[in-house]
Amino acid sequence: MILSASRRTDIPNYYSEWFLNRIKEGYLYVRNPFHARQISKITISPEVVDCIVFWTKNPEPMFARLGELGAYPYYFQFTLTGFGRDIESHIPHKKKVMIPVFRTLSDKIGRERVIWRYDPILFTDQYNPQYHLRAFEQIAKELYGYTSRCVISFADTYAKNKKSMEALGAFSLTEQDLTAFAGEIAQIAAGYNIKTASCAEAADLSSCGIEHGCCIDKEFIENITGCRIRAGKDRNQRSECGCIESIDVGAYNTCRNGCRYCYANDSPERVSNTCRLYDAHSPLLCGSITKDDRITERDVTSWKESQLTLWDL
Repeated sequence: MILSASRRTDIPNYYSEWFLNRIKEGYLYVRNPFHARQISKITISPEVVDCIVFWTKNPEPMFARLGELGAYPYYFQFTLTGFGRDIESHIPHKKKVMIPVFRTLSDKIGRERVIWRYDPILFTDQYNPQYHLRAFEQIAKELYGYTSRCVISFADTYAKNKKSMEALGAFSLTEQDLTAFAGEIAQIAAGYNIKTASCAEAADLSSCGIEHGCCIDKEFIENITGCRIRAGKDRNQRSECGCIESIDVGAYNTCRNGCRYCYANDSPERVSNTCRLYDAHSPLLCGSITKDDRITERDVTSWKESQLTLWDL
C-alpha cells in the first residue's frame, strides 16, 4: 500500500514526532472524516508499506529523524509558492528560510525525491499572472539542480474556502490566457531543467508542454522502489486526478499553516481546538478514543509484484 502523509494536513511540519513514533510502533489509527465514530487501525510496517508520500510546506522538523525512515521508500511533495504571509500566514520567509530548507532536503535524500509544488496558483489584483511568472522564475532559479520536477495547479473554490476566496478578490483567466500563462511557466521551468506537470486539472495544457501529472504516481513509485506496483486509480479523488490509490493518515482541521485558500480546515477556531488534543504518543492524530468509537483493523498488503512478468524479460 501507499501511505499519504498527508493531503489533509502538514504532517512533516507539525506532526512528524507523532508520525515517526507510529513508525516505531508499527501501526496507527485514522478516524473516518465522514463517519466520526469509525476508526481504522492500520499496520504500517515496511512489509506492507510500499512507499510514503509526504506533503508539506516545511519539512525541516523531520530532518533530525529522517534516518528512522531507512526501511521505507519515500518522497516529498514540497509546496513552495510566491505568496506572502497575507495568503500563507504561518510559513517562514521563502527566500531566507524555505528555499534553503528545500535545498537541504534535496541534498539529504536526492533531488529526484523532492518534487516542487507551485500550487495552488491563485490570481488576485496583487498576485496577478505577471507577479506569478516573476516569482516562479525567481524560485526556479534558486532550485536549479535541487529538483527535476514541478507540479502546478490552479486554485479551486470549495464550500470551506469560498468566503476567503471572495474576500481576496480571486479571479480566473480565460482559457486562452490560462494556456498562454501555463506555456510561459513551462518554458521558464525547462530553462532550469525542471519538467512541469499539472495536478487534477480539467484543462488540457499538453500543447504548452505541461502534461497531466499524478502526485501519487505509479510509474514514479515503481522507479524509486524498483518494483512493479499493482495499484489502480484512486476512486476517492476527483475524476481529473490521476493518482493511484493510497491511504491518507492525516486529519482535517489540524493544519496550522494558515493558508487562506485551504480546503482542509473549517475555521482557525476549529483548528485551534482540534490541535489542543495533539499527543505525540497517541496512535490517533489529534484526538482520543471514546467508548462510542468502533475500531476496525484495515486489511492492508503490499502491492509490489513479487514475480517477473513477460514485460520484465
